[in-house]
Amino acid sequence: MKKLVALLLSFCLLFSMLAVASADAETRTGAAQGFGSEVKVTVTVEDGKITALDVDDSGETYTLGGFDRAETVEKLIEAIVAAGTVDGVDTVAGATATQKAVLEAVGKALAEGTEAPADLAFTAGTYEATAYGYNGNVTANVTFSESKLESIEITASVETAHVGDVAYDIMIPEMLAANGSGVDGVSGATFTSRALRAIVNDAAEQAACTNLDAFKSNKIEHTAGEAIDVTADVVVVGAGGAGIAAAAQATQNGNTVLVIEKNAEVGGNTLVSGGQFQSVMPYVVWDPADPDAETGVYAHNGQTYNKYKSVNGCINELKNILNWSEEPFDEEFYKTHEFVAGDAVELAKHGVHAEYLPVLQELKKEIQAYLDWAQPKLDAGIDESQLALFSTLNLHIFQTYYGGLRQSADKSQWIYGNIDLVKQFINDGQGLKEWLEDQGAHFLEDQQNTLIGALWYRENEYEPKDGNWGTYFVGPVKTIGEDNIMLRTTATDLIIEDGKVTGVKAVKFDGTEVTAHATKGVVLATGGYAANINLVLENNVYWDTAYLTTSTKTTNRSSQIGDGIVMAEKVGAATTGMGFTQLMPISWVDNGNLAFGGGNYACWINPTTGKRFVDEGSERDVLSLAEFRNGIVKNNTPGVFVEFYNAEQKIPGPPTAQLQPTDFAGRYYHIKGTVEELTKLFSDPEFEGVTADPAAVLETIKAYDQAVMGQGEFPDVGKGIASRTIGNCAKDENGKYDPSTYDLEGADLIVRLMAPSTHHTMGGIVVDTQRHVLDAEGNIIPGLYAAGEVTGGIHGGNRLGGNAIVEIFVSGRTAANTIAAE
Repeated sequence: MKKLVALLLSFCLLFSMLAVASADAETRTGAAQGFGSEVKVTVTVEDGKITALDVDDSGETYTLGGFDRAETVEKLIEAIVAAGTVDGVDTVAGATATQKAVLEAVGKALAEGTEAPADLAFTAGTYEATAYGYNGNVTANVTFSESKLESIEITASVETAHVGDVAYDIMIPEMLAANGSGVDGVSGATFTSRALRAIVNDAAEQAACTNLDAFKSNKIEHTAGEAIDVTADVVVVGAGGAGIAAAAQATQNGNTVLVIEKNAEVGGNTLVSGGQFQSVMPYVVWDPADPDAETGVYAHNGQTYNKYKSVNGCINELKNILNWSEEPFDEEFYKTHEFVAGDAVELAKHGVHAEYLPVLQELKKEIQAYLDWAQPKLDAGIDESQLALFSTLNLHIFQTYYGGLRQSADKSQWIYGNIDLVKQFINDGQGLKEWLEDQGAHFLEDQQNTLIGALWYRENEYEPKDGNWGTYFVGPVKTIGEDNIMLRTTATDLIIEDGKVTGVKAVKFDGTEVTAHATKGVVLATGGYAANINLVLENNVYWDTAYLTTSTKTTNRSSQIGDGIVMAEKVGAATTGMGFTQLMPISWVDNGNLAFGGGNYACWINPTTGKRFVDEGSERDVLSLAEFRNGIVKNNTPGVFVEFYNAEQKIPGPPTAQLQPTDFAGRYYHIKGTVEELTKLFSDPEFEGVTADPAAVLETIKAYDQAVMGQGEFPDVGKGIASRTIGNCAKDENGKYDPSTYDLEGADLIVRLMAPSTHHTMGGIVVDTQRHVLDAEGNIIPGLYAAGEVTGGIHGGNRLGGNAIVEIFVSGRTAANTIAAE
C-alpha cells in the first residue's frame, strides 16, 4: 500500500505542475486491474483539481466478497472528488482490490502523456510463484526472456475441473500474446483468474521487470466480430444441469438446439455441488411384496444388488410421521408460539395442509406395513441397522413438504412446495438415472446414502472416477453437439414478437452481438442468485439481518446473480418465494466454498462451551441458524463452529470432497482423540476464539458415542438418526455396538472449522408443471419456459439436500418435452 501511495503522490505532484498552465476542464482516462476485471476511470480536472470521477467497474463481483458498492467504491469516489485529489485518500473497508484499482487508474490517468512508455525488460529465467485460488494454492513456473514473457506452466492446482482450471487455457495464451497480465478474467472462474494474474505479477517482479505497471496493464484488445444471427427450434439460456438436460432432451426429441452460456465451460453451479441426487431406488429398499428379500434386481441392467440397510433412528422418524395429525394445519397456533424449523415432533401435532393430506394417509399405510414386519425382528434383538431400509416416493414427497414448510420472520406468511411440482420432480426423477446411464454415466447401483440436510437415505452416488462432469455433462453434451453450445456469451434480453417470446439477444465476450431466434421456444435455465448478496438481502423475509449481511459468503459460482429472473420479469413473468434463501451450514470459513459432508456421522461442538448445540442431521436452515446462535465470529464470518468425526468416514460428495492426509490451515485437521492433542490444536492461531475446555469437549464426544451405542441419551441436544460413533467401536453379530471395545483416545479424528454461506435461492420465476412461465395473473407467456433454480415454488422455504439435481434435470427435460408436444 505504501508503494501505491508513493506512486500516487508522485502522480499528483507531476499533475499539479502540469495543471498550472491551464484552468480549462480536462478529461482523462485510466485503467487498472481490479478483483476480477479491469476497472476504468474517467477523470475530469479543472484548475488542477479533480472535479468529477466516473468509474466503470461493471465487471467486478462485489457479491463474492459480500461487499456493497455504495459503501465502498462510491464512498472512495466521493472522497476523491471532495479532496480534489488522490493525495491522502485511502481505501475504506471492503472491496479493497477494486478500490486500489480505482486509485491506481486515477493515478495513471493523471500521468497520461507525461512520459513515453518504456520497453519492458526482464532478468531472463524461470521463476516459481504461488497464489491462492478458489480451492487452494495455485503454483506455476513462469519463464521470461530478456524482453518478454515466454511461458507459464501450472505445476500445482486444486481448482475445480471445468470451473476454475478453464481460466488457464484462456488467460495463459492471452498473457503470452500481450506480454503482460492485464488480460480479462474468465467468467465463472473469478478466483482462479485472480490467482493466475497474481502469480504472473509476482514472477515479473522477481524477474526485475523494468515497468511493472505497464506489464500489469498489457492486455489483448478483443474486437467485436460481425453480428451473429442464428435460428434454432429451441434456444436454451444457461448450460448448467437444467439447461443441458433441456437441450439434450430437445435434441433427442428431434429439435434443433442452441445453448447460450456466459461461462467458459458448461456445467454451471452443478459442477460445484455435492453431486448426489435424491430419488428412492425401489430395488435396494424394503419391498412390501417380498419383505424378507435380501437382494433386488435393477431392471435397467438386470443386475442383482444387496438391499440397503437402515440406520439407527430411522424407525423413530417413521413413527413420528405415523402419528402426524391429519387435522388442517394450525397457523393460529404459531401466531402465539414460536415456529421452530426442523422440530418435526412438534410440527406433527399441528396438522397438515389439505393438498398433502392424501400423501400423508398413503404414507402412513406404507409405514405401518413396514413396522408390522420390522418390530418383531427388533424385539428379537436384531439391530435396526440390519434391516432393509424403508423408503417410498410418498416419504420423499412428504419430507420435501415439511422440510420446506417455513414461516417468514414477521410471521406474516407461510411457504411450502407446490404439491404438483413436488410430485412431478420426485415421480419423474425415477427415470433420471436410467436416462443419464444411457448417455454414459455410471452410478453406484447399490447405494442410497445421505448428505447434509437430506432428512433420509435416498441419495444416488456416481462412480468417483466420473465426478460431476462425467456423470451429468459428458454424455448430454455429446447428445447436443458441442457446435450447438455458444460459450462465453451472455444473454441480455428476450425477444418479444406479437406477444410471444421468439428469441434471445446476447453478447459474446469480445463484444460480438448475437441474435438467437427460437422457432418453438426459449428455455431459461440461468440458475439462482445466491452469489448476489445484495439481491438476497433486498428480498429477504426469513433471516435475521444480524446474521445475513453484505459480508455473507457464498458456495455459488460468481455467475449466479439472478440475471435470468430479471430478463423474465421484463417480459411480465411473475416470481414467488424470493425472500427465502437457503444457507449451506458446512462451508469453509475463508471463502464460503462448500466443504461437503453429512450430519449423520458427525458431532458438532459449540466453540465456547464444548457442548453440542443442534441435531446434526437437521435441515440446512436449522443447522445454519443454530451455528449463528452458538458459533463465534472469525475473519468477519459469524457462525463458526467445530466439527468432529472419525477419519474412517468417507465424506459424501464428489472426489474432490475427500480431505488430504495433511492438515489444511483454517479448514481441517487430523488428531487423535486425546486431551493433549486437542489442547495443542485449540492453541493454534486458527482456533482463536475457540475457548472450550478440550477435556470437556472430549467428554461431550464420549457421551455422544454412548448414545449412538444405545447406552444413554444424546448430550445437550437430541439426535434423530446417527450412523456411527466418533471413536472406534466394534459391532457384534447382530450389528449392535460392543461398548467394551470403545476407544476414543486411539481413534483418528478429523476436526473441521466451518460456517454458513448462501447456497440456494428458493425463489424464482413462477411456472406450471409443463414449465411454462406464468405472469402475475397465472397466464402462460407464450414461447417462454423455465427450469432449475431460476424457478420458484418447488422447495418451499428450505430445500432438502440432493433435491436440487433431480429437480433441475427433471424440469429441464420436462420443458423440452412440453415444447416438443406443442
